[in-house]
Order: sequence, then structure tokens, then C-alpha cells
Amino acid sequence: MNRYYFDHAATTPMHPEVAKTMLEVMQGPGGNPSSMHAFGRAAKQRVNRARDLIAAAIGCRPAELLFTSGGTESDNAALIGAARAMRRLGKNHILTSATEHHAVLHTCEWLSKTEGFSVTYLSVDQEGRIAPEAVAAAMTPETGLVSIMHGNNEVGTIQPIEEIGRIARAGGALLHVDAVQTLGSVPYRLNELPVDLMSFSAHKINGPQGVGALYIANGTPYEPIQHGGSQERKRRAGTENVPGIVGFSAAVDICVNEREKKQPFMDKLRNRWVELLRNALPDISIVVNGSEEHTLPHIVNISFVGIDTETMLMNLDLEGIAASSGSACTSGALERSHVLRAMDIPQERLLSAVRFSFGLGNTMEELEEASHKIATIVRRIRNNH
Repeated sequence: MNRYYFDHAATTPMHPEVAKTMLEVMQGPGGNPSSMHAFGRAAKQRVNRARDLIAAAIGCRPAELLFTSGGTESDNAALIGAARAMRRLGKNHILTSATEHHAVLHTCEWLSKTEGFSVTYLSVDQEGRIAPEAVAAAMTPETGLVSIMHGNNEVGTIQPIEEIGRIARAGGALLHVDAVQTLGSVPYRLNELPVDLMSFSAHKINGPQGVGALYIANGTPYEPIQHGGSQERKRRAGTENVPGIVGFSAAVDICVNEREKKQPFMDKLRNRWVELLRNALPDISIVVNGSEEHTLPHIVNISFVGIDTETMLMNLDLEGIAASSGSACTSGALERSHVLRAMDIPQERLLSAVRFSFGLGNTMEELEEASHKIATIVRRIRNNH
């Protein structure tokens, strides 16, 4: 049976060149980057080279880049580290949105419950966009931190982070941006953006799982949340994941160099997919959730109105098609997407939404084949009801 992987927003396959680069490190002589001998110095050099390369690609200073275990740790470290530091300056209020990743939402909840921070959750429009005016209206003299995702992992909506950053800065607050889905998709130079902290993850750009980075702009108030050694300029204790960091930099190098030809192709795949499904299922209402104008090229969230999400996903899996609801399973029952709920879309669309996300290895031919399979699945589900 042919298999179709349309879940790149969850994790991407590792690029062969990345795997090759990592294998060289893993098979070579070991070395702790904190050791003083030649083996340690060689490992340290690899980490420094990787940091230089990633910093150059995203437009920041190498010293502003902190290596982590991935997007979740980067989000946690940014929120907790910056919130605590800003509280020392008398600012105890955090501003975020209802459509953030759970790594942000659950950390904000925890900060509220255990450390007494007050948190405001901004609402979004039906496309999943935050109005900059809403950010300005919610700012108070106590607001120390604003945390807004760059590109949404469920619907692909891109937020106006430059305008939000200017508003945060004018109010004396820091801006943290979860850019896990936009690294490699949206070009930016961090030194030109009003952003103080930004989270990244390697496994979303054909790099290894278990490694990521946090950008902390020079001079940003920040308290480390991990203690021990003096690694990462005393901001994150623990021996660096040398093969992972080297793999991350190789993935960044590839995705930045290939972005100009990859992105138009992702756009084509996304648009063609919607067209194929609509052609194959003329009698079904197929609705794209999210923004048509402000969207990531590789993510499309589609409601097959009248077809339950859970039933659809199980049938897709049986046919070898990997997709997602963009939400987690809780005690055996599908928990409906908090992102789609926050967008206040009609119930019939909420209960029938499936996320497809594309990337390395996907082809137009694959989409043609998979669309026929989905048409068969949908008809089968309808006939069984």
C-alpha cells in the first residue's frame, strides 16, 4: 500500500544531508564542549560554527542564540525567564492569545496559578488573526510580556508581529514570538524586528527531533530556568547536544538556501490539494479554515462538512494517509481544536476539520492519488450513516 505523509506541521522527515552530517559527528571522536582538551575544543568549535550559521541565517548575533531541546523548552524558558525578570521591574501582567500552542498556554496557566501572574488571553477573528488594536487596548502599565505565535500550527494563519512588537515596545513590554512553524517559510532578519525573544525547533525544518533554539535579544531581562553548569552563557545549564545542534544548523542552511524555490511549490501543493478535493467531492461542502491572505504555504485546515473528524482520521490512516486534527486525544476521545473554537467557526466546521501539511518528499502525483482515496473514504462514511 502506498503511504502519503501529509503531517509535516507535526514533524518533518530528516533531510538526508542532515542525517549524514550528524552521523559524521556521532561516529567521530566524542568530546564535551566544556572540556579543556583537544576533543572538547573540537566539539565546542562545532557548536560555535553551528551557532554562527543559524545566527547569520535569521539575522541576529551568535551570542543572542541559546540552544534548547526544542520548541516547547524554548517557549517555557522564554515565558518563565522573561516574566520573572520583568516582575522584578514591577510588571506582573502577561498578554497572549487564545490560539497559541499549548507550550505557551499551559505555561501561562502555570505562571498564573503558581506564581501569581495575571494573564489576558486575546481573542482572534474568524481567520485566526489578532487585531493589533486589541493588543494596544489590553496593555496596562503592569504588562511586562506579550507572547504571540508567528504562524499558527493548526490553521497556518500568520500574525502581524511587527505591529504587535511596536505596540509592546511602546508600552514597555517584551515580545516573545513562537516561530516554530515559520522558520524556513517566512524570511526575516531578527535585528530588524521589534521582537525580544523567539522560539525555534529543528524537527519542523527537516532537522533532528529534540533540539531547538531561543533567540534572546541583547539586553533583554531574562532569568535562566535551568541551573547547573555555565553552558550557553550561564543561561541554560547542561551539556550541549552536539550532533543535534550540528544537524539543526545543516537543516537551517538547506531550508534558507532552498526557500525561494520551495515556498512557491508548497503554495502550489496547498492550492492544488483544495482544488482536487473540491473536484473529487462536488457534493460535499469543503471549507478552508484560516486566512486566505495571511497564511503559511505548507498548512491547510479543511472542514469536510458532515464528516466527523475522528472517523475521517481513522479512515485516512487505514488508507495510508497521515493527516491530523491539530489537537490531542484525551482519554480516548478527540478533544476539539482550541484554535478553531477560539476562531468561533460554526459547529459543523469545527466537528469536521482535518489539517494537512506538506513538505519534503510530497509531489503533485501523490496529491492526485490521495484525493481519489479521500473521495472513496468520504462516500463510504456517508453511505454507512
